Amino acid sequence: MTLTAEDKALIVAICGKIAGHTDEFGGEALDRLFACFGQTKTYFSHFDLSPGSADVKRHGGKVLSAVCEAAKHLDDINQALSKLSDLHAYNLRVDPGNFQLLSHCIQTVLAAHFPADFTPQAQAAMDKFLAAVSSALTCKYR
Repeated sequence: MTLTAEDKALIVAICGKIAGHTDEFGGEALDRLFACFGQTKTYFSHFDLSPGSADVKRHGGKVLSAVCEAAKHLDDINQALSKLSDLHAYNLRVDPGNFQLLSHCIQTVLAAHFPADFTPQAQAAMDKFLAAVSSALTCKYR
């Protein structure tokens, strides 16, 4: 999917609102992921997975920071996420379907925190963007 100029502007605006809240919002997204899709917990056996734990917030912050960093490179997301793609493909071997599940949880958190800003157009743009992020993270899987 190609991101339009309007999509890009909406993505940058939403990511600007996330800045400063990556641990909080990322933690909420992971809490939702683990509650709704319990099978995703298998990759985090070394974490305290209780809702709101420091481990979950810290990792959620890393996730959303990477998403926001990718938003700075909308014309070359694959290159921007190349190192993370290597990590996921060769070391972590996370089920690629989990990225789509997490994308859904991220969008739910964004809609809850920014109801006025997370319009249908913003959601469509974020959905395309997060699909591109997921694709970049799994492009080296074989």
